[in-house]
Amino acid sequence: MKKQKFPSDIKIGIIGGSGVYNIEGLQNVKEYKIQTPFGKPSDNIIVGELEGKKVAFLPRHGRGHTILPTEINVHANIYALKLLGVEFLLSISACGSLKEEIRPRDFVLPDQIYDRTKFRKSTFFGDGIVCHVSFAEPFCKNLRELVYNCCKELDIEVHYGGTYVCIEGPQFSTKAESQVYRKLGFDIIGMTAIPEAKLAREAEMCYTTIGLVTDY
Repeated sequence: MKKQKFPSDIKIGIIGGSGVYNIEGLQNVKEYKIQTPFGKPSDNIIVGELEGKKVAFLPRHGRGHTILPTEINVHANIYALKLLGVEFLLSISACGSLKEEIRPRDFVLPDQIYDRTKFRKSTFFGDGIVCHVSFAEPFCKNLRELVYNCCKELDIEVHYGGTYVCIEGPQFSTKAESQVYRKLGFDIIGMTAIPEAKLAREAEMCYTTIGLVTDY
């Protein structure tokens, strides 16, 4: 792989989900096409400054929304952001609500996740390299609290904590499946937090998700 030129001091990363394909207010913008041992990321990574902080942004599904959840090259996405120096990674994900009190347009900051995916490799390790990484707390508490405080300051309806159940997709769940998830006490349902959260943990990133509720 050819030597690539890109910055390596970008501490903050943002992954945009459905409908989030750019960041307003980003200044001194540059794009980087980064190759990784795992292939190409979902799109070019956009680097700029936001409120004086260097930020790297990557649209998870590509800017034309051409990539299904199962098709996302999460390994390449996380690896590329790591190459840029990202230590704090904020993920934005459209999701459905499993509880009446969590309404469309609310924000949810989950603290737990339940993996119902079927076809996704969820580790960087293997092929002779063995590592067992703790995943008891899948989301970074410090970053979650920071996002929560920002939401409160902006008067955004936000729910702190909860369980995100991640399904394979691209189909939504059946009524029977949703009823089971509700009985298990899950709060929101989506398709993209796995393996993203697991790979971010293996990459030693402080990772959290904002669930943007679109429907029940």
